[in-house]
Amino acid sequence: MAYTAQQVAEWMVEEIRFTGNLYQTEAIRYVRENFGEEFVFVNENGNASLSKDVKKAFRKLHGGRIAWDRDGFLWAWT
Repeated sequence: MAYTAQQVAEWMVEEIRFTGNLYQTEAIRYVRENFGEEFVFVNENGNASLSKDVKKAFRKLHGGRIAWDRDGFLWAWT
């Protein structure tokens, strides 16, 4: 089954809504295993990151209700 960035973003929002937060490492592992490698890339610092399409869909979905915690490397419900 082929997934879309929108479906990945929807999973992220639901996960954060249910648990209160989502660590980047957990998100990347889950996305790789359940949605596919095409939604993950290695950035210029050598770290795994979610694709720009996923991040864009994610921002549209949460509409400012989720914040990125730079120190904790996690997203959290605001």
